[in-house]
Amino acid sequence: MENNLREVFDFISFTARLRDVERHNNATPSRKESVAEHSWHLALISWILHREFERESGRKLDLEKMLKMCLMHDLVEIEAGDPSAWSARDRGEKARIEEEVAQRRFASLPDGLGDEFLSLWHEHEEAVTPEARLVRGVDRLNPALMRLLTGQGWQDVGADAAALDRLQLPRVQVSDTLTALYEEVRDAAVARDLLAPAP
Repeated sequence: MENNLREVFDFISFTARLRDVERHNNATPSRKESVAEHSWHLALISWILHREFERESGRKLDLEKMLKMCLMHDLVEIEAGDPSAWSARDRGEKARIEEEVAQRRFASLPDGLGDEFLSLWHEHEEAVTPEARLVRGVDRLNPALMRLLTGQGWQDVGADAAALDRLQLPRVQVSDTLTALYEEVRDAAVARDLLAPAP
Protein backbone atom coordinates (compact mmCIF):
# COMPACT_ATOMS: atom_id res chain seq x y z
CA MET A 1 0.00 0.00 0.00
CA GLU A 2 1.34 3.44 -0.97
CA ASN A 3 2.64 5.37 2.07
CA ASN A 4 0.09 8.23 2.07
CA LEU A 5 -2.76 5.76 1.75
CA ARG A 6 -1.31 3.67 4.59
CA GLU A 7 -1.29 6.78 6.85
CA VAL A 8 -4.88 7.58 5.92
CA PHE A 9 -5.98 3.98 6.50
CA ASP A 10 -4.24 3.92 9.89
CA PHE A 11 -6.02 7.15 10.84
CA ILE A 12 -9.40 5.79 9.68
CA SER A 13 -8.76 2.72 11.84
CA PHE A 14 -7.88 4.99 14.77
CA THR A 15 -11.13 7.00 14.38
CA ALA A 16 -13.22 3.80 14.52
CA ARG A 17 -12.17 3.47 18.16
CA LEU A 18 -14.40 6.47 19.04
CA ARG A 19 -17.22 3.90 19.32
CA ASP A 20 -15.46 2.45 22.37
CA VAL A 21 -15.27 5.69 24.37
CA GLU A 22 -18.24 5.96 26.74
CA ARG A 23 -19.84 9.20 27.78
CA HIS A 24 -21.38 9.89 31.19
CA ASN A 25 -24.92 10.22 29.88
CA ASN A 26 -27.10 7.40 28.60
CA ALA A 27 -27.95 6.59 24.98
CA THR A 28 -30.90 4.46 26.08
CA PRO A 29 -32.30 3.79 29.54
CA SER A 30 -30.06 0.69 29.74
CA ARG A 31 -26.69 1.76 28.31
CA LYS A 32 -24.23 4.64 28.09
CA GLU A 33 -23.79 6.68 24.93
CA SER A 34 -20.56 6.36 22.96
CA VAL A 35 -18.67 9.46 21.87
CA ALA A 36 -19.21 8.37 18.25
CA GLU A 37 -22.99 8.40 18.76
CA HIS A 38 -22.71 11.80 20.40
CA SER A 39 -20.66 13.22 17.50
CA TRP A 40 -23.13 11.92 14.92
CA HIS A 41 -26.05 13.44 16.82
CA LEU A 42 -24.30 16.82 17.08
CA ALA A 43 -23.78 16.83 13.33
CA LEU A 44 -27.42 16.01 12.69
CA ILE A 45 -28.70 18.66 15.14
CA SER A 46 -26.37 21.28 13.62
CA TRP A 47 -27.65 20.45 10.14
CA ILE A 48 -31.29 20.58 11.27
CA LEU A 49 -30.82 23.93 13.06
CA HIS A 50 -28.47 25.50 10.50
CA ARG A 51 -31.11 27.64 8.76
CA GLU A 52 -32.49 28.79 12.11
CA PHE A 53 -28.98 29.75 13.22
CA GLU A 54 -28.55 31.76 10.01
CA ARG A 55 -31.92 33.49 10.45
CA GLU A 56 -31.25 34.55 14.02
CA SER A 57 -27.65 35.63 13.36
CA GLY A 58 -28.41 37.40 10.07
CA ARG A 59 -25.31 35.87 8.49
CA LYS A 60 -24.29 33.00 6.25
CA LEU A 61 -22.82 30.13 8.27
CA ASP A 62 -20.53 27.45 6.86
CA LEU A 63 -22.51 24.24 7.40
CA GLU A 64 -19.76 22.03 5.99
CA LYS A 65 -17.32 23.43 8.54
CA MET A 66 -19.84 22.93 11.34
CA LEU A 67 -20.47 19.30 10.36
CA LYS A 68 -16.75 18.60 10.17
CA MET A 69 -16.23 20.11 13.63
CA CYS A 70 -19.05 17.99 15.05
CA LEU A 71 -17.60 14.81 13.60
CA MET A 72 -13.96 15.39 14.54
CA HIS A 73 -13.79 17.58 17.65
CA ASP A 74 -13.87 14.66 20.11
CA LEU A 75 -11.45 12.34 18.28
CA VAL A 76 -8.76 13.30 20.80
CA GLU A 77 -10.89 11.58 23.47
CA ILE A 78 -9.91 8.18 22.04
CA GLU A 79 -6.63 8.68 23.88
CA ALA A 80 -7.39 11.55 26.28
CA GLY A 81 -10.67 10.15 27.64
CA ASP A 82 -13.98 11.96 28.11
CA PRO A 83 -14.14 13.52 31.57
CA SER A 84 -17.56 14.56 32.78
CA ALA A 85 -18.40 18.26 32.54
CA TRP A 86 -19.37 17.84 36.20
CA SER A 87 -15.95 16.58 37.29
CA ALA A 88 -13.40 18.71 39.09
CA ARG A 89 -10.66 17.70 36.62
CA ASP A 90 -8.26 20.56 35.93
CA ARG A 91 -9.30 22.23 32.66
CA GLY A 92 -5.73 23.30 31.87
CA GLU A 93 -4.46 19.75 32.23
CA LYS A 94 -7.31 18.45 30.04
CA ALA A 95 -6.46 21.03 27.35
CA ARG A 96 -2.76 20.14 27.49
CA ILE A 97 -3.41 16.40 27.11
CA GLU A 98 -5.89 16.93 24.27
CA GLU A 99 -3.47 19.26 22.43
CA GLU A 100 -0.76 16.58 22.63
CA VAL A 101 -3.13 13.99 21.16
CA ALA A 102 -4.28 16.39 18.42
CA GLN A 103 -0.69 17.15 17.41
CA ARG A 104 0.29 13.47 17.43
CA ARG A 105 -2.77 12.21 15.56
CA PHE A 106 -3.62 15.05 13.16
CA ALA A 107 -0.40 16.86 12.24
CA SER A 108 1.15 14.11 10.12
CA LEU A 109 -1.90 13.37 7.97
CA PRO A 110 -1.04 13.75 4.25
CA ASP A 111 -2.46 15.92 1.47
CA GLY A 112 -3.39 18.86 3.69
CA LEU A 113 -5.65 16.75 5.92
CA GLY A 114 -3.40 17.30 8.93
CA ASP A 115 -3.55 21.07 8.56
CA GLU A 116 -7.32 20.96 8.07
CA PHE A 117 -7.92 18.74 11.11
CA LEU A 118 -5.64 20.79 13.37
CA SER A 119 -7.06 24.08 12.16
CA LEU A 120 -10.67 22.98 12.69
CA TRP A 121 -9.88 21.43 16.06
CA HIS A 122 -8.19 24.63 17.29
CA GLU A 123 -11.01 26.77 15.89
CA HIS A 124 -13.50 24.64 17.83
CA GLU A 125 -11.51 24.66 21.07
CA GLU A 126 -10.85 28.40 20.95
CA ALA A 127 -14.45 29.24 19.90
CA VAL A 128 -13.16 32.01 17.64
CA THR A 129 -15.89 31.84 14.97
CA PRO A 130 -19.69 31.83 15.01
CA GLU A 131 -19.65 28.27 13.64
CA ALA A 132 -17.40 27.05 16.46
CA ARG A 133 -19.46 28.78 19.15
CA LEU A 134 -22.67 27.25 17.78
CA VAL A 135 -21.17 23.75 17.59
CA ARG A 136 -19.95 24.15 21.18
CA GLY A 137 -23.47 25.23 22.16
CA VAL A 138 -25.01 22.17 20.53
CA ASP A 139 -22.31 20.05 22.18
CA ARG A 140 -23.36 21.36 25.59
CA LEU A 141 -27.11 21.01 24.92
CA ASN A 142 -26.88 17.41 23.72
CA PRO A 143 -26.03 15.58 26.98
CA ALA A 144 -28.79 17.43 28.82
CA LEU A 145 -31.22 16.35 26.11
CA MET A 146 -30.07 12.74 26.41
CA ARG A 147 -30.39 12.77 30.21
CA LEU A 148 -34.00 13.92 29.74
CA LEU A 149 -34.90 11.54 26.89
CA THR A 150 -33.50 8.45 28.63
CA GLY A 151 -34.87 9.34 32.08
CA GLN A 152 -31.35 9.31 33.52
CA GLY A 153 -31.72 12.67 35.23
CA TRP A 154 -28.99 14.41 37.21
CA GLN A 155 -29.05 12.60 40.54
CA ASP A 156 -25.69 10.95 39.81
CA VAL A 157 -24.01 14.38 39.70
CA GLY A 158 -26.09 15.97 42.47
CA ALA A 159 -27.20 18.86 40.25
CA ASP A 160 -30.29 21.01 40.53
CA ALA A 161 -31.69 23.42 37.92
CA ALA A 162 -29.48 26.29 39.13
CA ALA A 163 -26.33 24.17 38.80
CA LEU A 164 -27.43 23.04 35.35
CA ASP A 165 -27.98 26.66 34.31
CA ARG A 166 -24.45 27.56 35.44
CA LEU A 167 -23.03 24.77 33.30
CA GLN A 168 -25.24 25.18 30.24
CA LEU A 169 -26.04 28.85 29.80
CA PRO A 170 -22.53 30.16 29.06
CA ARG A 171 -22.42 27.99 25.94
CA VAL A 172 -26.03 27.80 24.77
CA GLN A 173 -26.63 31.54 25.08
CA VAL A 174 -24.72 32.07 21.83
CA SER A 175 -28.09 31.38 20.18
CA ASP A 176 -31.67 32.22 21.11
CA THR A 177 -32.68 28.90 19.52
CA LEU A 178 -30.26 26.88 21.65
CA THR A 179 -31.26 28.80 24.77
CA ALA A 180 -34.95 28.10 24.13
CA LEU A 181 -34.26 24.41 23.51
CA TYR A 182 -32.15 24.18 26.66
CA GLU A 183 -34.89 25.84 28.75
CA GLU A 184 -37.40 23.36 27.32
CA VAL A 185 -35.15 20.46 28.36
CA ARG A 186 -34.51 21.91 31.84
CA ASP A 187 -38.16 22.67 32.54
CA ALA A 188 -39.32 19.25 31.30
CA ALA A 189 -36.68 17.57 33.47
CA VAL A 190 -37.88 19.47 36.55
CA ALA A 191 -41.52 18.64 35.74
CA ARG A 192 -40.64 14.92 35.46
CA ASP A 193 -38.67 14.96 38.75
CA LEU A 194 -35.44 14.15 36.90
CA LEU A 195 -33.85 17.42 38.04
CA ALA A 196 -34.36 19.21 41.34
CA PRO A 197 -35.73 22.75 40.96
CA ALA A 198 -33.49 25.70 41.73
CA PRO A 199 -33.50 26.51 45.48
